[in-house]
This record gives sequence, structure tokens and C-alpha cells, in this order.
Amino acid sequence: METEQRENALPVIGFTLGDYNGIGPEVVIKVLQDSRLFKFFIPVVYGSQRVLSRYRKWLGIELTYQVVQPDQPLSDKKINLVPCWEDFHEPAPGQITPQAGMAAVKALRASAEDLKNGRIHAIVTGPINKYNVQSEEFPYPGHTEFYADVFQAKDCLMLLVSQGLRIGTVTGHVPLHQVAQELTQEKITSKIEILLQSLRKDFAIRKPRVAVLALNPHAGENGLLGQEESTLIAPAVELFRQKGELVLGPYPADGFFGKHQYRHFDAVLAMYHDQGLIPFKMMAFESGVNFTAGLPIVRTSPDHGTAYDIAGKGIADESSLRSAVFTALDILKYRQLAPLERKQEQESNEKLVSILQQEDEKPPTQEENATGFE
Repeated sequence: METEQRENALPVIGFTLGDYNGIGPEVVIKVLQDSRLFKFFIPVVYGSQRVLSRYRKWLGIELTYQVVQPDQPLSDKKINLVPCWEDFHEPAPGQITPQAGMAAVKALRASAEDLKNGRIHAIVTGPINKYNVQSEEFPYPGHTEFYADVFQAKDCLMLLVSQGLRIGTVTGHVPLHQVAQELTQEKITSKIEILLQSLRKDFAIRKPRVAVLALNPHAGENGLLGQEESTLIAPAVELFRQKGELVLGPYPADGFFGKHQYRHFDAVLAMYHDQGLIPFKMMAFESGVNFTAGLPIVRTSPDHGTAYDIAGKGIADESSLRSAVFTALDILKYRQLAPLERKQEQESNEKLVSILQQEDEKPPTQEENATGFE
């Protein structure tokens, strides 16, 4: 079996091109043109020869690859290309087509199969368009839900990762007016649990510190601006505090980021998509990585979308995809480490909690109270 043959070899990292009319093929090619990367992993691209050849020609980039079928061994000297669809259609950068959507789905399914059989050890996914991928055969809002279903994960967490910040979200791609309806104490508890486990297992943080954001302005202002903080979020946080976990909140999101309180924590849990992703992308758009925590497999992606407006122009920045590759490699390494000890270290924990709580209880400054900062 291929997994056994590669037990002591380099990790095998898969790449899906995403929507081939977006910037996915371009950023994959730009990252993989650097042959020095082959010292760290074996690349496997799920796509087609026509797409790779067209983009390689448009970009003027030399790229050597070999086509491999499911029963063929992988090369550790070249890029391995797994053909996932028939090359009937020409790429049309910037256009939204059903053919590109179907191709993206076929690549995802092929990568999932190879993850299951151990042919690859992690997958880095290119951006897709939710409009042209969803169908009766693919009823998922995005990558996260697809891989969670395929690998039968009870729950998972979208976790945005950069060098100085990690932000997860309780709710994902749902309309803003539905967020409050989606929130339950059980869901918040589940996301906190996944986040804590991932910080330990995937990032080797022995005693993770997690901040939980409020839903409403001013954390509900003691019920005047909403009840979710007192009825859902605070009780979930308290459950983990009683277990000795360093989970604090709920914090008003504006002051939390405005005062740079995130620097005191290993990760932040936001209640909804934009609450977490707006500050994250302001600070780490070019280097940020989307990681799906809670899965038995490792899946990362760049933190940007298809960017049709610049597709095919050769100006897409590949930094986020490169970061996604190295994040996947780091997580694979951390998952191989021996299980970390789970000592409570009670005195140290209580001291840290006390310091953070004292900071939270400081009276707001005149500037923070001013209506101009609302």
C-alpha cells in the first residue's frame, strides 16, 4: 500500500485548482514553480492538462509535471497531475461557467478519495464559486461542509490562521439576519471544544488561551441590546472555566480588536463570519490561511476567493496559498508529536485569568465612551 511505502518519506500534499476561471490555477502554478519546495513535500495537483498548459503559457512559467492515474506511483522529482475531467472546455478567465463549477467538484471528490486511501496526507484547496458548484450532487455551501460530510465529522470549525492571529467562527456562510437564530449554547460549546483541541493537536499549544466574542454591541449592555451574551455565550464560557480551561469572554468585538486584546490569546472565537474575517483580513490578507479544524484530515486553503476581476492577468498574489502549504506541513508535523501532558497548572492559570479580568474591568476612557467611536 502506498501509505506504508511512504511512511518515512516526504509528506504528500494535494492541490485542487478550484474554479479554473478564477485565480486558483495561477497561484498554484506560481507556488509550485519553485522546485526548492520539493525538498519539503511531494505535490499532487487535481485538475487537467489543458488548464495547466493554458495558464502556464499565459503566465510564461515553465512547469514540469507528469500525469498519474489512480493506480500509478507518484514521482518525488516532479509535480504529479491527477486528471479529474475531460478536456473539452477552454478556460475562460473571469467568467462564471457551469463547466468550471463541475470541474471543481470533480477535483474535490478525487482529492477526498486519495485522502481516504492515504495517497496524499493533506489537501490545499483553491477557491471555488458557491454559485456554480452547488447542485443536487453537491449541496454544500463550501469546502468545509463537504470534507466534514465525507469524513463524517460531527462538527468542525473554520479557523483563519496567520502568524499573529487565529480566528474561528461559530456560524459560517449564513445571512446576517439568521445568525442569532443559529446560535445555541450547544453550538458555541462545540466550537470552543474543537478550537481547544485543535490548538493542542494542530498547533502544539499546551495550554491554549481562547477569547470568545459577544454577538451584540457592548456585549448586550446588560440585556439592553440583546440577551444572547447572558443566555448563550457566557454560560458556554463558564462551562470551560469550571474545567480549568483558559476561555474568557464574551468580549465586545470593537473594543477587543481596537485595544489589541487579541495579542493576549492563542485564538479568538467570533459569532459570525464578518465579525471574525474583517479584522483578520485587515491584518493578514496576503498571508492568511483558512484551516478546517475538527477533521481527521488536514485541509487548508488561501483566505481569498476566486478574484475573477484579475483572473488570467498574471497579477494574483500567491502568498496566501504558499502560507496554506506550510501551515498544512506544520500541522502534519504537530499531529505526529507525542500527546501533550494535560496538567492543570492551577496557580499559573489563575494568575493569568486574574490579569486578563483586571484588564477587562478597567473603566473605559473618555475616547472609548465618545459617540464618535461607535
